[in-house]
Amino acid sequence: MLIIPVKEGENIERAIKRYKKKFDRTKVMRQLRGRKEFIKPSVLNRQQRIKAAYLQRRASAEI
Repeated sequence: MLIIPVKEGENIERAIKRYKKKFDRTKVMRQLRGRKEFIKPSVLNRQQRIKAAYLQRRASAEI
């Protein structure tokens, strides 16, 4: 549960903006999208290896 304390005289839009930022940082929506369908562990591992190889190639290209 997210709690956003609103200070006296604070603009409500600013409080909503803080709430949205905090909500994005919790990664709730990412988890919900991930749970929509089951992905086999072997497929997840393959995706992680491909991503790691991509990031490593990108890091070595910058140097």
